Parts: sequence; C-alpha cells; structure tokens
Amino acid sequence: MALVDKHKIKRERLDRICEGIRPQIMKGCDYFVDMLILKDLATVAFCDAQSTQEIHEKVLNGTVGAMMYHTLTLTREGLEKFKVLRVIVWFCLLHDDVDIKAAVAVCNIPSTAMEDTAADSTICHILNMYRRNTWLYQALREGTWGQRVEQIGEVASGAARVRWESLGLIGFGGTQQAFAVPAKAFGFSVIFYNPYLQDGIQGSLGVQRVYTLQDLLCQSDCVSLHCNLNEYNHHLINDFTIKQMRQGAFLVNAVRGGLVDGKAFAQALKEGRMQVATLDVNESEPFSFAQGPLKDAPNLICTPHTACYSEQVSLEMTEAAATEIHRAITGRLPGSLRNCVNKEFFVTSAFWSVTDQQAIHSGIVGIPVTHNLPTVPTKHGDNREHPNEK
Repeated sequence: MALVDKHKIKRERLDRICEGIRPQIMKGCDYFVDMLILKDLATVAFCDAQSTQEIHEKVLNGTVGAMMYHTLTLTREGLEKFKVLRVIVWFCLLHDDVDIKAAVAVCNIPSTAMEDTAADSTICHILNMYRRNTWLYQALREGTWGQRVEQIGEVASGAARVRWESLGLIGFGGTQQAFAVPAKAFGFSVIFYNPYLQDGIQGSLGVQRVYTLQDLLCQSDCVSLHCNLNEYNHHLINDFTIKQMRQGAFLVNAVRGGLVDGKAFAQALKEGRMQVATLDVNESEPFSFAQGPLKDAPNLICTPHTACYSEQVSLEMTEAAATEIHRAITGRLPGSLRNCVNKEFFVTSAFWSVTDQQAIHSGIVGIPVTHNLPTVPTKHGDNREHPNEK
C-alpha cells in the first residue's frame, strides 16, 4: 500500500461521508421521527442487535452511519467489522461504550431534558432508600401489616430521616448541578468531588467542595456516582474505597456499571458495612439476579438502565441524533458535526491517495483497518484519584 505526497491530496473529498451514493444508516431505536429527517438523504434501517456478532454481514458491509443506544458496546475490534462506517451518534451524554480512538467520528447528544430526567431518577432512588418504600410495598404484598408500634418498626427497619444527612456526589457536571437543587430542598447537605472543575461553582449552588475522593467518602452518609467510566476509574468503588466510607452508608449508581466492583460491593452489603444501595446500571447487562456476584446481596434495588428515560426525552434525542447524521451526510467530517467528542482522535485521510483506489482500503474513514493509529498520551498518569477524565 503506497503512501503519496500529502500536498497532492484533494483532502476535502476524503472528508465527505459519501460521494454520489445514498448512504445506509443503522439505528438502534424504533422511532419514526428520524425517518422524516433523513428520508431524502439516506436509507435508514432498524437494528436491535446486542453485539456486532448479531449484525448481518450486509449491514456491516454497507453501514456508513449509526445511531446507537448503550445496549451495544463497540470496541475497536467490533468497529473494524464495519467496512465503511464513518460516524456514530450515541443516544446519551456519555460515550464510553465506544472506542473513541478508533478513527470513527463519535457524537453524543447533550440534552438538558436528559439531565433533568437523570436527576429526577437519582433523587427518587435516594429517597426510596431512606424511606424504604420498596421494602414496605413488598411487605404489604406479602401480607405483613404492622398495627402495633413494634410491628411497624420491624417492617420499616432502616428507614431514616433525610434532613441533615450528608450527600456526596462523585462528579459534578450538568446532571449533578441540576440534582443538587432538589437534594438541598429535601434537607441534604450536599458535598461533591470533581478534580476537573474550576473553583467557584460551589458558592453559586450552596454546596461544599472537597478535594480528595477519600474526604468525600468518609464525610458522606450517601454516595452518588456521577462520572464517566474510563481506564482510570474502573471499579472506583472497590474493597479499599468501601472501607473509607462511613459504616452503614448508602450508595446509588445510575451512570456506569463498571464504576463498581460487584464482588466487593456485594460483600459489603452482606457484612452490613453498606446499609443499602441502588443500581440502575450493572457491569454485565442485561442484569440478572439469578447469577453474578450480586445475586445474594441483601438491601439492594436494581432498575434496568432507565434513569435517563422518558418518552419526551427519547423523541428529542432521536430527532437530535438524526439531525447530527444529516449534518454528517451533507457536510464534511468532523468539521460539520456539532457534538463530535473525539476530534482530537479523529484521524483524517490526508496521507492517503484519492486518485489511486488501490491505495485506499474500504476501512474506517478511508484508512486501512490494520493501520496503526498514532497513540495519544493521556494528560493524567495512572492515577485512580481522578474519577472523571474529560
């Protein structure tokens, strides 16, 4: 495969997602609004595969763009199965389900509506743990109805008052800032840890900032996770960090399952070191109580990765994703994209010939899939003190 003089390249043509063809777009949702936006530009096909192994070869060979949910994880190996994939739009704020360094333009969908929905769900989970509504409902279904004081105390054992409790947030982005206001209204004393945020935000919201993860864990009655998952914070909640938490602390995780070491977490619940926890996400999804380290864990509530869901948000996100795909088709990559999260990793095709078709493999972004992409050094060392790299 021959390289050519980069000064002789008509680079703008290589930045096009397609030239004179009707591109095929794969979508992971079954809404109709995207069809209205893209009907004159592309062929849109629904695909509910849970892995690339389930995707038909024709789809892998022809898909130029994809609109995906978190149900499908795309590693570099998985991305290489797509022969002409150029852009992925992720239906969420986070994007750690896809390898952003694999030379495919990756976009997320920032949404204040999604932030509000996630904040609503998180505060509901926390209040449920404190007031134990799920356990009271189960007791009532089982015929346990406490009429005497001691019976009520037995059924509602563990119920606690919210006011003056310390709520610790790991991460403090838009969702958490939206979440801090109702949490304070319920009486929580809110503290947060985010090493990437500039000073000053805490004063405007009336919350307290701590500067180490250890300080947050040891000062919080309830810990809520709100950070991206990356190589530095995998299993951020582990046996070591759990031991730094207050005895009988609460935990809620509605962002990424990989932040929690399930084995250490389950053991802490069994031993009573952690009183109660709620997980909307799990490291292995779809989650099943019948298997895995959490199957016998007491005082645990799990929901099926739905903290950000509402019908209105889903329609808004689908429309926004289709609009971003529209920009990709009609413009150039990655410049025309509004929400591309990996421009620093997006490898252009400036060093590959346009005229010599033998010099261009039909791989990702016109670069041969076997080509070694340049490594990009991280600005942080292997420091587990940084849970939320941005």
